[in-house]
Amino acid sequence: MKDTLLYLLSAIVDHPDALVIDEVPGENGTVYVVHPHPEDMGKVIGKSGRIIRAIRDLVKLMATKKGIYVDVELAEEPKSE
Repeated sequence: MKDTLLYLLSAIVDHPDALVIDEVPGENGTVYVVHPHPEDMGKVIGKSGRIIRAIRDLVKLMATKKGIYVDVELAEEPKSE
């Protein structure tokens, strides 16, 4: 699931090397927190949030077919390493 999300987002952004996805296990399922490069935030969100909404829908659909819960969130701050 994480690999698919990384593949989709890497095709959208200008800085795929700076893209980081954290997998946070929770009580109900897994939450993927996406940390894009600050310049790519607009591309990931899309016009009126269409791109991130479509990615969330696709990942949730894949997770539902496997019987698990997954959510995708965007990090507000870029991840510093």
